[in-house]
Amino acid sequence: MSASGGTKAIVAALGANLAIAASKFVAFAFSGSSSMLAEGVHSLADSGNQFLLLIGGKRARREATPQHPFGYGRERFIYAFLVSIVLFSVGGMFAIYEGYEKIRHPHELNHWYWPVGVLAFAALAEGFSFRTAIKESNELRGSLSWAQFIRRAKAPELPVVLLEDFGALIGLVLALGGVGLSVLTGDGIWDGIGTMCIGVLLVLIALVLAAETKSLLLGEGAGTGEVRKIQEAIVDGDTVTRVIHLRTLHLGPEELLVAAKIAVQHDDTAAEVANAINAAEARIRAAVPIARVIYLEPDIYSEVEAARGPDPEATPGGPNPQTAGH
Repeated sequence: MSASGGTKAIVAALGANLAIAASKFVAFAFSGSSSMLAEGVHSLADSGNQFLLLIGGKRARREATPQHPFGYGRERFIYAFLVSIVLFSVGGMFAIYEGYEKIRHPHELNHWYWPVGVLAFAALAEGFSFRTAIKESNELRGSLSWAQFIRRAKAPELPVVLLEDFGALIGLVLALGGVGLSVLTGDGIWDGIGTMCIGVLLVLIALVLAAETKSLLLGEGAGTGEVRKIQEAIVDGDTVTRVIHLRTLHLGPEELLVAAKIAVQHDDTAAEVANAINAAEARIRAAVPIARVIYLEPDIYSEVEAARGPDPEATPGGPNPQTAGH
């Protein structure tokens, strides 16, 4: 997995979640807090999710085969989608069920200092993991807001870890609130309410992740800036006079397919056109290094083409339906 895959952030999150999960289960055993049980399952599910992301990154590096000529880069999207399913089913639905049962059959917490101590430890560990994810994300997001980065990032690992860690920190606050109110009031129903709130939070995060990774699975094109660079790189003003049609598709987070129909001079020889195409491919790769697979089809631009109206992707500065974000 490349650096942009956020391997450091994934490993940091995995280590933190394994330690946190163990401590939460210990706190549940001593206190009987359903919030601790739900949080323990949450951290265990997060650990499994990080394993899935690491497996997806490894499998995506496999070489292309005749059956998969464009390689396996999009496998990272599949594993990110599996993460949303695990978070929804194992984390969210389990927490909602546990909270419901605790509200129906509340009981007083025992040894309340166990869950409070574990929550304090978990907040420090999750904070470290979240800080690592933020640091790696800042290297990629540029001037984008956090919401824009999560929506537009083609590498799914960092958005997944960011949302998981953010949800974990909010979940810790909810768990602390449930435990604290149960201790102050002597009514265990607050522990159940806190648990249900954690479940609802996890379900919402899982739905956001599912929506974002679904768009990646369906296939997204290059960003507006990359499309503009490709357009400018194709045209040399001599042999290649304009871009008639342009389509891009992410074969993986760091691999882009570019297919374009380009206008050439009507009196150019086949050798001149071939040399112009080779030169255009070299310029595209220099301008957008992730453009790994490039197909350029030469054609003679005519008024018939012009009458059809401009291709949104072939007009510099024009709207690009591929890049509206996912």
